[in-house]
Amino acid sequence: MNGFIEWLEGLNEKDTKVRAVLRRSLAFEPGRFTPAYPFVEPFLNDEGNTWRRDMFYLVAGLWANHWRVAMIGVPMTLGKACAAYQVASGSTNTERRFISLLDADADQLPHRLRQMVALLKEQTIDFDDLLTRLFFWNDDQKRTQNIWARDFYRNLNHEMNIKPNTDKEISE
Repeated sequence: MNGFIEWLEGLNEKDTKVRAVLRRSLAFEPGRFTPAYPFVEPFLNDEGNTWRRDMFYLVAGLWANHWRVAMIGVPMTLGKACAAYQVASGSTNTERRFISLLDADADQLPHRLRQMVALLKEQTIDFDDLLTRLFFWNDDQKRTQNIWARDFYRNLNHEMNIKPNTDKEISE
């Protein structure tokens, strides 16, 4: 992918304070916590797009907050991780929170995403995919939101053994 998470993992191996600084950055608007600059800016290579730059900082903080020594399982997209969490927890609030996240505008997104990723602490999230999808959050056709919604509902239905009813004819 883009190698950003690998970059962060490499920095973390050398000095675990990287995670502490990036976790702390979540208390600020993305890209506004200056102690995080040494860990993100070298990877950006003069990123001129403000939205993309902010998403690098947001995902770096989310990765640091979510990081565990031994994350088990294949990394999942955010939609699939939310579905797995809902099935495992039995919580019906997950879907409401997920829909709220999908409906978030650019200003609400960091807050709602922080909440969702914190909720998914036991799920293995694909942060490379998360970053890539966030780059396109403001797309007019809401491609990212649609991809995540498909991942959520298809995996939720699969985990609950619900099959869409496409074979029956509608009778009058």
